[in-house]
This record gives sequence, structure tokens and C-alpha cells, in this order.
Amino acid sequence: MADEELKKGLEGVLVAESSLSYIDGDEGRLVYRGYDIEDLARGASYEEVVYLLWHGELPTREELDEFTDAMAADRDVDADVLAVAERLADAGEEPMGALRTLVSYLSAEDPESDSEPSDLDAAARKGRRITAKIPTVLAAFDRLRRGEEPVEPHEDLGLAANFLYMLTGEEPDDLAAETFDMALTLHADHGLNASTFTSMVVASTLADLYSSVVAGVGALSGPLHGGANQDVMELFFEIDESGEDPVEYVTHAQEEREGWRVPGMGHRVYNVKDPRAKILGAKSEELAEVTGERKWFEMAAAIERYFDEEKGLTERGIAPNVDFYSGTVYYQLGIPIDMYTPIFAMSRAGGWIGHVLEYQEDNRLIRPRARYVGETGREFVPVDER
Repeated sequence: MADEELKKGLEGVLVAESSLSYIDGDEGRLVYRGYDIEDLARGASYEEVVYLLWHGELPTREELDEFTDAMAADRDVDADVLAVAERLADAGEEPMGALRTLVSYLSAEDPESDSEPSDLDAAARKGRRITAKIPTVLAAFDRLRRGEEPVEPHEDLGLAANFLYMLTGEEPDDLAAETFDMALTLHADHGLNASTFTSMVVASTLADLYSSVVAGVGALSGPLHGGANQDVMELFFEIDESGEDPVEYVTHAQEEREGWRVPGMGHRVYNVKDPRAKILGAKSEELAEVTGERKWFEMAAAIERYFDEEKGLTERGIAPNVDFYSGTVYYQLGIPIDMYTPIFAMSRAGGWIGHVLEYQEDNRLIRPRARYVGETGREFVPVDER
């Protein structure tokens, strides 16, 4: 074992096989179950994509109607869940912390919470309930912390439109609903990222699905995984307040702040522009045209051009990732910036659950090893002689 090569962070280590998603970091491609992400984002609803991830095929119209109807029926949460959300809001809990607690509490309300780990059909039904209820508890928490009453789910709206409705109390227009649905699709899965792997590690012990999703939320809450789109918007606020040209601001920040990086630029697996950033960048511009508030999109576009044309960093893998434009999209949809990572979790829950269901079909406990580098041969001394 001492001669084995150490792969810090498991980088490049194969630990599982999956047919859910494929990433080509050199070509800038993301594929779900064989379908290019561009086709799914523009042509399929989030519910269709979740069905695809869980079942391996796009649903027929009848299958989709049955799935969306069942998910819509699962959106309601009991009054005691809202009471927990209110206590968390009153305590000043952060949204990701609140989501972690609320998902855990939802297991107490699940009629199949005690199902056997080998019952994958029951696990899929639990996954459907989790995916349906996360938007409800997130929107309720946000409204409660703003001193407003939660809005009941609207069964006639899709998951994306319903979330915006529960958040604002108003039905979104077609562009807002379409854009947010697209954003959820783009975030639904992304290979064996940190939160997905964490969910799978927990599932490999044959723990229940709620534990796996809670673990995924916990992993996503770390700033090295989630939160970059919030950081992007906070940077844009700083630039706007300074009145400085965006490129000049970024240039000065890089010169004056040691180790400072532009949030949302560069990605662990992409050596070119993230394909999700291309799609959301176009939607950000479309929203800007409709709302008349172009400064956020133009700020992002100017910084991207600077990195690409003037510094040539795109050739070295420093290009926009999905977070660089998703923040501007969410802001234009009126979503509070500290809700961006919880929305990431809301979408990625579909991927977490899909990977858990896939892995548990042929489960093996995930148990890596560590190389011991401590001392050996030390002589024990009784406590009174130390």
C-alpha cells in the first residue's frame, strides 16, 4: 500500500459506473442519458428530465402526465413542517442550513420512511416526494423569514413555475417560467461531483434516501462546491456600487488582492466554456431585453470578453461556468441571492436520487483507504508517569 499512488481528493479515480450523465471537458459537452443538454434544456421540462434520469428513457405523454400529476399531488407539506420552517426563520438560520433540517424532518412525514433499502420502487416514490416538497419548504422558509405567509402549491403549474409562484405569490409569465425550468434542467446532474458522491457514499451503507439527500445538501453547502453564483452577483453589486468599468475593477482586484479569482470563471472538469453557461448567458440577455435592465448581463459579457479576447485565458481553461450567468438569471427573476445554492440543491436532488437508485441496483459499500503517515513503535506510558 505504501507504494500506491496517492490521489488527493480522489481526482481521476474511477469509483463507479453510471449511465446518467457524461461530461466532455475538452469539447464542452454535457449529456444526460445520451441526450445533449442543449436539446433537453430547450425541448424538455424539468419533470421530463427527472423522469429520464430515474428511468433511463424520456417519458411518453401518458407517462409524463402520470409522473407530473403524482409529483404535483406530493407538493403539500403538513403544518408541523411549516412550523419547523418558521422556527428556523425566526432563529435566523441560513437557507442551506434550513433546507438540511427541513429535508431531514420530511422523512418523519413520509408514509414509506421505514421501507427496506432493497425496495427500490419505494425509494423512487420517496424520491418523488422529496423532489416535489423541496420547492415548497424552500419557498415557505423564504417567505416566513420576510414576515409573509407561505403560499400553497399550485397543482396546475409545473415544478419550476410553481416554485416562482410560491416564492412571490404571483404566477410567473411564460419567459420567467421557461427560463427557470431551463435552469433547473441544466443543474439536474453533473457526473460524480462532490455532493452526488457524498449521497452515494451514504446510500452505499443502505441508509435511507432522506439521509442521502441530506448528505448531498450538506456537501453542496460548502463554498468549494455551491455558492459561486451568489458570489458572482455580490461581485457585480460591488462593481455597480464602485461606478468603475467592470474590466478595470476586475483587473485592479486581481492586482491588489493576492490569490483573488473572478467567481464563476473556470471549472474542475471543463477546459472550455461550460455548455450550461452558453445557454444561460443567452437567457440572461433575453431577460435583459424584456426587463430593460441590461447592466447585469452586460457586466458579465464584458468580463467574459476580457478573459477570452484580451487575456486569452479561455485557451487555458479559464472560461465561464454555469454559475457565471445563472446568478444574473436568478436575480432578474427576483430570487434572493442567498437562495441560489438552495435552488441548486432543489434541482440537483433529481440527480442525487437518480444516482442513488442506480447505485443501489448493484450496491457495494464505498470504503476507500488512507495511507498511514503517523508514528510507529511508540512505547505506552501510564497516565501517572507521563
